[in-house]
Amino acid sequence: MESLMTIGELEQQLLTLYPREDAEAWDKTGLILGDPSQPVQGVLVALDPTIPAVEQAKRLGANVLVTHHPPFLKAPETYKPASSIAVEEGALVFAAAQAGVALMCFHTALDHSVAALKALPMALGLQFQKTLLPLNVQEPAGKGYGAVCAFNDAAELMTAGSLARACASAFGGTPRIWGDPCAGVCSVVTAQGSAAEAGYEAVRQGVDCLVCGELKYHDALPLSQAGLTVIELGHDKSELPLAHLLYEVVCSMGFDNVGEMVQDANWTCV
Repeated sequence: MESLMTIGELEQQLLTLYPREDAEAWDKTGLILGDPSQPVQGVLVALDPTIPAVEQAKRLGANVLVTHHPPFLKAPETYKPASSIAVEEGALVFAAAQAGVALMCFHTALDHSVAALKALPMALGLQFQKTLLPLNVQEPAGKGYGAVCAFNDAAELMTAGSLARACASAFGGTPRIWGDPCAGVCSVVTAQGSAAEAGYEAVRQGVDCLVCGELKYHDALPLSQAGLTVIELGHDKSELPLAHLLYEVVCSMGFDNVGEMVQDANWTCV
């Protein structure tokens, strides 16, 4: 059954939560491909806009794919059929247009939301204290990037190694540790995705440990030598809670047909 809401109205509701002005200037936000006047027939939510995700949306009867990551940052020069954007950079857009699936993303606008800031700490049982890099310096616990956290049990002695094991339990896989696993940890910054800027700010604020998606080698090395222990979860693992957050928001809008595509070692749909 078709929804009474149009694709454009869905975009506007999500932009109310994740405004364009909160995104980085280089980013893409909102409806990238699709007819805003068309009614929503169903929505698939995923971390990444990929050809398999478009195909899954089509199988589910969904005509909107809502993702965290954008389909591109620089528009492709050509749009041709292919198995992957590694073969043809415009292949994803071609597949979505051919399937009649609208593409909508919220990336850094979502990253900067308060709900997203609290997603990683919540998954790790940490207590959110303030925003590391607030968009508005007058709102230290408001929108921005990076969450400065403390442990819920202040009496518990935590080491980098034990925190890494908690990360492995929460997200699966073995995170990479930069620094001494036996080092004591009293304060933590969590930062999903790529976290170079957050790492340097964590050092400036005297934080013990950064839990992030990923860090380039030439950032991780000097930061660890400056005394910051870094735990890398993997870019995708650190952002899966944000994709799930998007899924819960879309579900709350009352659609009959909403799916979530979870990426780990394989693609699964729940």
